Amino acid sequence: MGVDLSALHWIYVTFIVLIIGFMVRRRDTSLICIVGIFVIAIVATGDFTASISGVFDSFIYAIKELLSTILIISVIVAMSRVLMKTGINEVMISPFTKIIKNSTLAYWTIGILMMIISWFFWPSPAVALLGAVLLPVAIRAGLPALGVAMAMNLFGHGIALSSDFIIQGAPKLTADAAGLPVSEVITASIPLVIVMGAVTTIVAFFMLRRDMKRGNLEMVGTFDREKIEEAMNTSLLTLGQRKFFALLIPIAFILDVVGMSVFNLSGGDATALVGGTTVFILILLAVFAHKNDGLEKTTSYLIEGFQFGFKVFGPVIPIAAFFYLGDSGFIAVLGEYLPTGSQGIVNDLGVALADIVPLTGEIAAMTLTAVGAITGLDGSGFSGITLAGSIANLFGTAIGEGTATLTALGQIAAIWVGGGTPT
Repeated sequence: MGVDLSALHWIYVTFIVLIIGFMVRRRDTSLICIVGIFVIAIVATGDFTASISGVFDSFIYAIKELLSTILIISVIVAMSRVLMKTGINEVMISPFTKIIKNSTLAYWTIGILMMIISWFFWPSPAVALLGAVLLPVAIRAGLPALGVAMAMNLFGHGIALSSDFIIQGAPKLTADAAGLPVSEVITASIPLVIVMGAVTTIVAFFMLRRDMKRGNLEMVGTFDREKIEEAMNTSLLTLGQRKFFALLIPIAFILDVVGMSVFNLSGGDATALVGGTTVFILILLAVFAHKNDGLEKTTSYLIEGFQFGFKVFGPVIPIAAFFYLGDSGFIAVLGEYLPTGSQGIVNDLGVALADIVPLTGEIAAMTLTAVGAITGLDGSGFSGITLAGSIANLFGTAIGEGTATLTALGQIAAIWVGGGTPT
């Protein structure tokens, strides 16, 4: 039995407009998405009870789709807690302090190091891993604290998070919403990330140099070093052990990257490889550092990591659940209610849009950039990128090509704005 597809189209578009409107006003959209799921369910099924159940089932579906991303970020954060607790992070970073001789070297060294570490550790833990060690060194070299923040933010929350080549959390969200393999979105994003990264970091550098020459920036920094030292316990490991693990950890992740290339791993397989490596490193560090308490401490670190992971993705789940209904999630959650021949709400909308509106690649690109930027206004960057993926699928279907590029463009715009890089 089929449902009136035009009614679902109008409902879906209406809620997309509502979601964008609330995002423009920097309001949370979880409630809007939940209502949207319920309305779509009741129109499709005509069953009030099944529609209420459909809201919960859509959450389950979204969590299943996002679980690998939530898990990888959680275990990486858990491992970063061990690195900071034992002081291994300082040993890992200390060799790079010798490179920082002047403000120019400080800016580019901190930025590139932040980008590389963020690809493996995510930007939030990377800031804690780097900041306490490199901020005072950079200030002594002549780079103001604001310059350090600019470098870490642009390279970490900008380039690394918007590309997310290793953990692949961002491209998975957008790829799933667009109905594409993760590898296609990553490949399409490479030239966009290069252009965006080069332009922003170079322009920021010259603007920073200009303000430094004018004397507009103070050479001070207020990184809470005492709080970091209070949380650290260097007696847990000897200096030799810290040096050993500081060498072992990057080697392990480099081998992961090599393994991805050699065995052609991408998407969930690549994430699983990095995640498994992270878990074993976490266990090894916990056992070595805490000895007899290693069993309990392993659990404690994992709890910290999961708290962080679900705090980040808590707002994403209901939003993703709504947009999954536009594609493969509809049948999985609500059942076979779409008319015969339907390719899903979003794909059908794209075909209908192509027949009504003359859409070009240029218009689609500008629209996706604007939509991505709007979704990032809530300050998260991640909560709205499923919207960017869904609209990219819609426009890509209408144009007949370029869905992966449009998806990557929306992803980059959303995360650069949501990560706070414009400020």
